[in-house]
Amino acid sequence: MNYKLTDFEKAVLKVIKKIPTGKVGTYRQIAKAIKRPNAFRAVGNALNKNPNAPRLPCHRVVKSDGKIGGYRSGVKKKIALLKKEGIEVKQGKVKDFTKVNYKFYYS
Repeated sequence: MNYKLTDFEKAVLKVIKKIPTGKVGTYRQIAKAIKRPNAFRAVGNALNKNPNAPRLPCHRVVKSDGKIGGYRSGVKKKIALLKKEGIEVKQGKVKDFTKVNYKFYYS
């Protein structure tokens, strides 16, 4: 794929690098971190274009209620990657979501 990333997409990918192994962030948190708080759906679209997944950990981004959300390589693959990193998923939702939800610090 020879797709040139937009500045928005680059900003999204830069922020997701901050989410450590064993933690998740939300689409809404990412949008807020790039100072586009209402662009959470656009964040999902940007993550879908991630050329370096899973090295750039877009699989660590979930919905605000802890539900898994989509993944370019399929939800089963996303769940497998999360489980490999120690995140439990039960019935399509991150178990102990508040414990594993990464806290971004916004400026």
